[in-house]
This record gives sequence, C-alpha cells and structure tokens, in this order.
Amino acid sequence: MIKGLTRAGIGDVGSIENFVKLASQYGFGAIDTTGTEVEPWVDKDGLENVREQLLKHEVTFGAFLLPVEWRYTEAQFQSGLVRLVKDAELSVALGCTNWWTYVLPATDYDTARFTAVSTKRLRICAQILGAYGIRLGLEFIGPHHMRSMYKNPFLWNIPGILEWIDAINEKNVGLLLDCFHWYTSEGTLEDLYQLNVDQVVHVHINDARHVPVKEVLDNDRLFAGEGVIPVIDFLQALKRIGYNGVIAQEILTPNPVATSPENLLSKSEMVFKNLFAAAGLE
Repeated sequence: MIKGLTRAGIGDVGSIENFVKLASQYGFGAIDTTGTEVEPWVDKDGLENVREQLLKHEVTFGAFLLPVEWRYTEAQFQSGLVRLVKDAELSVALGCTNWWTYVLPATDYDTARFTAVSTKRLRICAQILGAYGIRLGLEFIGPHHMRSMYKNPFLWNIPGILEWIDAINEKNVGLLLDCFHWYTSEGTLEDLYQLNVDQVVHVHINDARHVPVKEVLDNDRLFAGEGVIPVIDFLQALKRIGYNGVIAQEILTPNPVATSPENLLSKSEMVFKNLFAAAGLE
C-alpha cells in the first residue's frame, strides 16, 4: 500500500509544488488534490516539467476530487461538466485515474426524487470519466450528527452505498473508504471482508475520540492510533481483500492545529511507520 496525504491535518503546506516536496521529504508517495489546484502548476511550468517533478520526488496524485456539484440544482450540475472534462484530461496526463466525491447522509430534497436525480447525474459523470479510464469512488458519511443536518435521511454505510452503486450501474464506480465513516456507521470487519478489491477506489484514515459513537463529530478527528478506531484491523482487512493502493491521511479539525507543518508531517510519518509495521504492511 502507498502512504498518502491530504491537506487536512498537516497545516499550511503552501503551493502544490511545495506539498509534493514535503510529502516526499517525510516518506509519503501520494497526495490527494484537485484539478483547480494542479492546473496553475501545469500552466506555469508545463506538463512535462510537472511530470518530471513528480518522478523526481517519487510522489503520485492519489485521487482527484470530482469538480461537479451533483447534489443541488441542475444548473450547478451542468456548469461543472466542462470542468469535469478539463480535469479528466489533466488527471490522466499526470497518471491519476482515481477520483472521488462525498455523499451526505441526508438531504433537504424529497429522498426518492434526490435518489433518482443523483443517480442519473453520477451515471453521467461516471460515463465521462470511464472514457478516460478513470474510476470514481463514492464516500459515504457516517457520523450521527450529520444524518440530521437536513430534513430527510439518505445513505451512510457500506451496504447502502453499495446498493446505490449497483443502481448507478457503471463499472468504474466504487467506494472511497474512510475508516472514520466506517467506524461511525458502526460498520464491521465482515463488511470489509465481503468487499471485492475492485470496489475500493481510494482510502482515507484518521481516528475518533473516546466518546459514545453517536457523539463523534465529523470535524473533530485525531491522528490514526490516537483514538478508538481499530485502524490496524481496518488496514489488515484491506490487505486481506488485496487492496494495494493509496492510504491517505485526512484529519479534519474544528480549528487549525497550533504547530508547524513540519511538526505535523514528522508526526504523520511516524504514525504511518508504526501503523504499517503493526498491520504487517512493510
């Protein structure tokens, strides 16, 4: 498996170029990004120079965020499709064929209508991405407090999101698995063992505070190994089904952490070293 980073939990690492350098310096082989973040770098330095920098630092792009707002109005959805094509071309040119989007566990829209409309929209996105050889991972959101943030419930666990993926019915659609959402949805190791490795597009890790699971807050996460999530079991389950892709750290916090990015990255490096060793991944 490849050790990866998102920008969440490592402080202000600056430009995408600096993010790549720091990731490499602290032993990470991938970073999550967006097309709008990478495009200015390519415009400034050229595609070949960006490729050379990634090779030099032995860093890849783990996953691009889907730029289309598919959850709300048709106008918002349609306006994002141009960006989708542009980002797809850029992503493939830089060797990244994994994308993701999050699925909120509730909606203000009528649930049946929201399901029908969103299924159609995500199918369109998947078909476009499929033409470029890109997979799309759907991230379910587990915390209980987020299930009541809008009027009507939607999906928040592995069984539910897998049923929806079946309904979307495009071979390049799968899961973004975040151990935080697996834990807060009260998922089991058996849920993970039953997955086919082809269903897992991308993975995020972090940890949760020692409070009742119904009180765990989405934006109050810890470094993996500091809380109550059985992260080692989670990683071993992924190994068991044959996953060998990126494991990206994502630590959402209510306020910026009052320490330097270098300290946070050094801590992240040690966290991954200990976790991978304990899980038998290195």
